[in-house]
Amino acid sequence: MSDSTTPGGGKVPGRSRRRFPGISSRAYEHPADRSALVALRKLSGFDTVFKALSGLLPERSLRLLYLSDSVRVSDRQFAHLHEMLRDACYILDLERVPAMYVTQDPQPTAMCVGLDEPIIVLSTGLVELLDEEEMRAVIGHEVGHALSGHSVYRTVLLFLTNFALKVAWIPLGNVAVMAIVTTLREWFRKSELSADRAGLLVGQDLQASMRGLMKLAGGHHLHEMNVDAFLEQADEYERAGDLRDSVLKIMNVLPRSHPFTTVRAAELRKWAAGRDYQRIMDGHYPRRADDPDTSVSESFKESASHYATTVRGSKDPLMAFVRDVAGGAGDLGGRLRDRFTGGGRGTNPPGAGPRPGETSSTGTPPEDAPSDGTTDDTPPKGGTEAP
Repeated sequence: MSDSTTPGGGKVPGRSRRRFPGISSRAYEHPADRSALVALRKLSGFDTVFKALSGLLPERSLRLLYLSDSVRVSDRQFAHLHEMLRDACYILDLERVPAMYVTQDPQPTAMCVGLDEPIIVLSTGLVELLDEEEMRAVIGHEVGHALSGHSVYRTVLLFLTNFALKVAWIPLGNVAVMAIVTTLREWFRKSELSADRAGLLVGQDLQASMRGLMKLAGGHHLHEMNVDAFLEQADEYERAGDLRDSVLKIMNVLPRSHPFTTVRAAELRKWAAGRDYQRIMDGHYPRRADDPDTSVSESFKESASHYATTVRGSKDPLMAFVRDVAGGAGDLGGRLRDRFTGGGRGTNPPGAGPRPGETSSTGTPPEDAPSDGTTDDTPPKGGTEAP
């Protein structure tokens, strides 16, 4: 394919990639992220309120900080990144190209902040870590944040996090603010999954997206890593352990603004293999012009349906226990004990007999069960399923 000119005057690289004119961010947003955004956009005066808040938030300070102490990407500075940025905006049909800066920081990070006008910031650690196609996915990720309006909410999250530290001395003041911060973080973790999808739509190279996530987890040593093995870690992380591990997973992720990298990789691969991604690539996607007519209730129904499907298909011990409870499982106390201790689901103490409702291997009623209390539910030795 020959190069073509973007609205910003740049050239789209010669490798053939599809463009999505008029695409709505609803096309790639995670259901939980989409339902929250649709609801917020429907609130009367929502944008006006947030713009009024811009005077209280440190947006001007952030702009002056990056302008004075970072390198602004342009056709004269980091020109290759500038071309990628304009290319990403062209593919996702974002009319206004955001300002982008490279800041000195050895940590590989990127973010999109700002209320009135989004600002994309890349660290030198990230620029040095990723190759061209991996970086293209990252810039597409940040442009996806800009198109969805995530930069507004991230700026508010940063403000509230700092505010919580300032009111920590006030009785219950910090608790109230941190409750809001915790909720925003949970939503923002879902928004990161949305932006990963936008990055894939821009780069249109799943392997590059996977490599980028692996590098964020393991550094430069790509020759020492394997995509399939990396994704197996995500599967092992989800299914491993008992309810204690499920609680620890929740505690580990609560303070984070981003999901864990193996989880992000697994979620992105799953989405890329699904119908929604293929429909977008075929040109069938929601249009921005239809956003005002989007139903809030329908968006929440989609979100609820997604979570129900997630619970049904999850291998996590906590989700399995939730399915047991929802299915009317008997002897919840015994099941809860087994989930927390990792005990066999159907193994009973010697001589205790079957639990209520269980039968022996011959199908006889509980009173006729063998004295050793064994049942069909007792797992075979070495029967743990491999990840």
